Amino acid sequence: MKLKKLGILALIIFTSINILSAQNKKWQPLFTDNLSNADYPAGVWTVENGVITASEDQAIWTQKEFDNFILDLEFKTADGTNSGVIVYCSDTKNWIPNAVEIQIADDHAEKWATSDKTWQCAAIFGHLAASESRVKKPGEWNKMNVTCNEKIITVELNGKKVTEMDMALWISGKKNPNGTDIPSWLNTPFTELATIGKIGFQGKHAGAPIWFRSIKVKELK
Repeated sequence: MKLKKLGILALIIFTSINILSAQNKKWQPLFTDNLSNADYPAGVWTVENGVITASEDQAIWTQKEFDNFILDLEFKTADGTNSGVIVYCSDTKNWIPNAVEIQIADDHAEKWATSDKTWQCAAIFGHLAASESRVKKPGEWNKMNVTCNEKIITVELNGKKVTEMDMALWISGKKNPNGTDIPSWLNTPFTELATIGKIGFQGKHAGAPIWFRSIKVKELK
């Protein structure tokens, strides 16, 4: 009987430690103030007053790999902006087919307003459209929250969840589960992607700038 009680007590203590450990996980800045923990082409990405931006279409990456996490950030578009938040990247030199991109776009511009819904803001680019467009007009700050928990990815934009994906359903690199085409350059089935990798941000793509600030991450267990 005593051994049984000791076993129950040990289980309670173990469970309590795990709960406290999870509760003690804190938000951390994704990048240092001077980007010293980031990988990016010299001179392309700059930071001023906590705002980072790029002068070319080159991504910036964390040096660390992340698996289960919540990413919280703010971004501001310009007229025609087409950028993105990149997660689960296993190859930064060839990231497009080896990562998941959460699209950032100026949906107020005709080019993106009339594009495929999977190319609009908060979509999983080329794979899954957001339930609605909530991006603000160029020049206004937006708040985005991305949760990656194994193969489940959810996206909140300006206070509302608009996208939720189970990567396990994407068994083809050519067709989405609803039968629509996946862009040919995104030919790795999501179910085959590792759910661990670097976090990145796309730079000045298609000639339009993008700005990010208040980027923080909380790791999950």
